[in-house]
Amino acid sequence: MKYLLILLTIITLSSCSGTKRVTENTQKNIEKSAPVTEEREPVKVTNNEEKDTLNPNQDKTDNVIKEVPPKKIKSTKTFNHSTWHSLLQKHVSNNGNVNYKNFKLDRGKLTNYITLLAEHMPQDSCTKKDKLAYWINAYNAMTIDLILRYYPVKSIKDIDKPWEQRFWKLGEKWYNLNEIEHQILRKMDEPRIHFAIVCASFSCPKLQNEAFTSSNLDEQLTHVTKDFLSDSDRNNISKNNLELSKIFQWFSKDFKQSGSLIDFLNQYTEITISNKAKKKFKAYNWNLNE
Repeated sequence: MKYLLILLTIITLSSCSGTKRVTENTQKNIEKSAPVTEEREPVKVTNNEEKDTLNPNQDKTDNVIKEVPPKKIKSTKTFNHSTWHSLLQKHVSNNGNVNYKNFKLDRGKLTNYITLLAEHMPQDSCTKKDKLAYWINAYNAMTIDLILRYYPVKSIKDIDKPWEQRFWKLGEKWYNLNEIEHQILRKMDEPRIHFAIVCASFSCPKLQNEAFTSSNLDEQLTHVTKDFLSDSDRNNISKNNLELSKIFQWFSKDFKQSGSLIDFLNQYTEITISNKAKKKFKAYNWNLNE
């Protein structure tokens, strides 16, 4: 019996150590095959970053850790701008004059449209035309909204830093007009946007009384470009002499992507302009486009 007990003890000890080795080896294999997960520290929001995420009217605190649950943005390939189209049809003349007094009565509908824009931001899967139509309409709608916030005013320049005001939140970010124009639209390499977005001033291109749509965008951009160039209040063009809007001076680089400024103009004018044509730029009238 004594020898039997000794034998059983030896077998048991051998089995436990063998199990331990198997367990250790299995654990090592799991650890070896498991993906490495990088632990990140919470991001601290500083003053510079807050400009993009906070309402400018909110109190701001330096170095505060922000944990904001992401808002669900509805993915859409072609956003319906019919609400904006209806407002333009109602309050903008064929000559681009805006009835701000009456438009103000429909400000609730304009606010609802901007809310829809916020919920349907263009996704990566959207086409360039989808994105252009979205941001052109957004820019113009926000410009009208800016004027209505301060109306009656004689000029957009009567508003303090009008293009830097962050009144509009799309998704999780507060935008201003400067950012939409220079950081989004101009970077899409479509110079004709300068005749589609409007700064609520007489010397600007006319505000169209229809929304821009991705399906008709190329035709619409060509139309507004030709219309602007043929408008003698804003440009005077002949074969050898050019009196141009300051838009061509301010954004000259945008019109030289595929040649000279003359090359660009000749695509959209009935007159063939000489490469030696003399150029000068007209004074800009900032009076409200009403």
